[in-house]
Amino acid sequence: MSDSEGSTGPSAALRAAAAHTSLRLEPGHGQPLPRHLSLLAEADPGGTPLVWTDTRAVMLSAMLVARARNDALGEGIDFVARYFDTGRLTRPAALSGPVRSGLFASVAEYCAAAGWPQVGGHYAAEALLFAETPAQRYRALSVQALSLGLNAEYPAAAQAIHEARQLFAEQKWEMPDVSHCLLLGDGLVAASRADTAHMHVIADELEQAQPNDPYWAFSAGMIRVAARFIAREVTEALSKSWELLHSSGRSRSFRVVRGLLLGLHADMLTALGEYDEALAVLEHAVTYPGHAVCFPMQRARTLLQMGREREVIESTNPCVALHDEHCLRTLTQLLTIRAVAFLRLGGEKRAVQSMESAVRLIQRTGGSVMPFLMIPLSDTDRLLDLVSTHTPDLVPVVAMTRRMLPGIAAPSTTNDALAALTSTERELAHLLTSSLGLPEIARTRNVSVNTVKSQVRSIYAKLGVSSREDAVEVLRGPQE
Repeated sequence: MSDSEGSTGPSAALRAAAAHTSLRLEPGHGQPLPRHLSLLAEADPGGTPLVWTDTRAVMLSAMLVARARNDALGEGIDFVARYFDTGRLTRPAALSGPVRSGLFASVAEYCAAAGWPQVGGHYAAEALLFAETPAQRYRALSVQALSLGLNAEYPAAAQAIHEARQLFAEQKWEMPDVSHCLLLGDGLVAASRADTAHMHVIADELEQAQPNDPYWAFSAGMIRVAARFIAREVTEALSKSWELLHSSGRSRSFRVVRGLLLGLHADMLTALGEYDEALAVLEHAVTYPGHAVCFPMQRARTLLQMGREREVIESTNPCVALHDEHCLRTLTQLLTIRAVAFLRLGGEKRAVQSMESAVRLIQRTGGSVMPFLMIPLSDTDRLLDLVSTHTPDLVPVVAMTRRMLPGIAAPSTTNDALAALTSTERELAHLLTSSLGLPEIARTRNVSVNTVKSQVRSIYAKLGVSSREDAVEVLRGPQE
């Protein structure tokens, strides 16, 4: 894409594809053509020009969207850094307002797809600032809704969604013109409220807008899985997630949506007591900068259910150290999980500190109760009591949270049984539910068989059982 390129051959084809795609990024003209997106996603946009013109900016804008929608995100956020520095182009620009708005909206969509919604939200705000027409404003609001929803800034996301939907109705655009980003953002806000009915409505909208497009169908499927999981229809949700994750359409999906689905899949396996399988699902999952999908957090959820609290803390320390580089939505969940782990390990002060941070984030980002989705009610109750005692100003948000907890908290089955055990005994208890014999368990734990036998006798006494079979039944609890 150098300035010296001629007007024929691939360059001409790219310019035509970019112009056509750019037009269709705004409502009123239909969706971009898949063949154009594929062509643009594979093209090298080249270096930074001496001066940005509308033509060059339109080309980059189309390429950013094409990479986002074709999962061509290998360069991650570095691709944006080629041309931008803290939200501004690194070279002089002679751009019209509409082109600048479109370019910033494309950067926001790319950042959301790459898993860095904090950055995406900034570019979406810039896109909104330069929007001059209802169509430009709708597009800017749509990418803003997705970025804010991914980052758990739910009230602001809800406002963007409301305004975008109002614009869509006023302009009388057709259903195929609806924004995929807007519907995803709306789905995230609905999930934060555990509004499963609206989540199914959004999934219907995605399927109706583009009925033959696997990209849209995969997103609809992910939202349905999340809705069923929240509604405790775990078996049905797990079956659907298996289907999606192994379908041919998986290769045509938004990367962040795939990541969200994989995390949900592991959560459901954990909810059913399939801990080792859940960890195996997450073993090779890659967490990208920004942590919109944070697999260390997902793994920590499973480890917490297994009674491996020390591993929860150790494995999530790097995430906590990221500070403002970590997505707020997953950070809030991470802090909640760590609070439970600290409490079970006897570190009440650190537990309260972590839980207070989580509750303050929940308060500031709109009151989502999703961080408690996989936490047993008994643990949550105790932590909220401690936070209320130590921090009276949080009593109102704690009270609001308590009202919603019964509908979304994890059943207190396995964890009630584990509560009486020490952290060492909880780790051993998990191994008792496996097929390993005591000698193999001893080798795994690097202790003698006699030590294992002594610890097992202590576990039996605390659980009120006399055999391994009975202990396993108590530890696993009733399965769905």
